[in-house]
Amino acid sequence: MIEEQAGPVERLVVAAAIVDDLTRPRALLTARRSAPAALAGGWEFPGGKVEPGEEPLEALHRELREELGVGVRVGAELPGPIRGRWTLGPGLSMRLWLAVLTDGVPAPLQEHDELRWLGPGEWDAVAWLPADVEVVKALIDMVSADDDAS
Repeated sequence: MIEEQAGPVERLVVAAAIVDDLTRPRALLTARRSAPAALAGGWEFPGGKVEPGEEPLEALHRELREELGVGVRVGAELPGPIRGRWTLGPGLSMRLWLAVLTDGVPAPLQEHDELRWLGPGEWDAVAWLPADVEVVKALIDMVSADDDAS
């Protein structure tokens, strides 16, 4: 008897594009990875993996509290091209929301060694992790489209 092997289980990552304003974002908070070694030095959106039984937004709030020591108000989601998600690598996909700080001062508490606010025209000025480059471009396009509409 031949058994069917299930494909790898895809793990969901949640992240936030923390901005200064949900309506007209100008500044974007980025976090530089310090671990694991393969990702160290690359910039990313803060967030992390959803745990079993956890809702995505619940995980996002938990991860931001653990990684940065902050609370946020979540805004619109920036849907990715594959089932609304962004591909991060084999077995990993990401959902990303805009968010604004509501509590705390961001600090690199876990997995990051530096945080940086990027101003207008600087959002693509850091060495983003390869998987986030397409997300940053889409975020810039979204903000530019909002500017053009106003």
